[in-house]
Amino acid sequence: MARITLDNLAHSYLPNPKSEDDFALKELNHDWEDGAAYALLGSSGCGKSTLLNIISGLLNPSQGRILFDGQDMTQATTAERNIAQVFQFPVVYDTMTVRDNLAFPLRNRGEDPAYVAARVQEIAAMIGMEATLDHKARGLTADAKQKISLGRGMVRKDVNALLFDEPLTVIDPHMKWELRTQLKKLHHEFGHTMIYVTHDQTEALTFADKVVVMYDGRVVQIGTPEELFERPAHTFVGYFIGSPGMNVIPAQIEGRRAIVHGTEMDLADGYGPVNGKTAIGIRPEFARLSSDTGLPVKVRRVEDVGRHKLVRAELFGQEINIVAGEDDRIGPDMTRVWFDPAHVNVYADDWRVAPQGRAA
Repeated sequence: MARITLDNLAHSYLPNPKSEDDFALKELNHDWEDGAAYALLGSSGCGKSTLLNIISGLLNPSQGRILFDGQDMTQATTAERNIAQVFQFPVVYDTMTVRDNLAFPLRNRGEDPAYVAARVQEIAAMIGMEATLDHKARGLTADAKQKISLGRGMVRKDVNALLFDEPLTVIDPHMKWELRTQLKKLHHEFGHTMIYVTHDQTEALTFADKVVVMYDGRVVQIGTPEELFERPAHTFVGYFIGSPGMNVIPAQIEGRRAIVHGTEMDLADGYGPVNGKTAIGIRPEFARLSSDTGLPVKVRRVEDVGRHKLVRAELFGQEINIVAGEDDRIGPDMTRVWFDPAHVNVYADDWRVAPQGRAA
């Protein structure tokens, strides 16, 4: 296990980058805490895998350093960093049995055969492959092979970090939850530093202690699932986390009021001068239809999704989403929408603005 420090780190795939736009990974300074479980979350092309490959040593950064427990490892190999990495698509030895695939990292380090046998049996139970231990990998399905890759990544207890690059992409859906549960169990049992790349918010939020949200090569927020939901630091976080995502509505901010198309609404806190492209952000869960309170709204359709209703509405020509309870009445008199002031966030140029007297 190790504390991993990213110091002034950035990377461009161009030989002579001229501007920030030329960088696939924009400047980043961060400490990955020893023994924590992180998820790198973002859409395709946002820089997640680039960052992971720099941490593992598969890619040298264009600028900056990476340190393990204070030691500069920027030019060190993956082996020297003592990293285990599991890739998006299975990497196995087809001519070996499942047992030999799982045992390979331990045998390669000269571990005692009895320990190897016991540890392989333990990992096989975790990934549900005890019955196929003596089968050749060649004849197995893609998801079975990926489980072998996961198992081989988890088999060593002495690694500094375990890195996972979208490891459940080819896994059968009903197995995904079980494998995420096993990864969490492994983390709690051995305390490895784990970094898990995914574009799936469910995977990220159920796996990680802290989620690192990336957008356009930049880390826009690092926080717990609750922090990402309640206080998105960037409008992209609000959009990407949640189903449906946060409503972002252009507004003018004046002290404790937001003015939306000339209509005022109260805010829970006061704000100083807010410049730039200003907006309010409100989760659909904290919006309510009303017959007499709030902003004028037109209900376009109602989707019953079982535990609640999803209301698709129009606010001054902009589509917004509202989550209503399963038993809530939605009648023709419901022509207004009320936003809970305690859950309204204010944004300027897409970044969250802290209320006066409060930290961001």
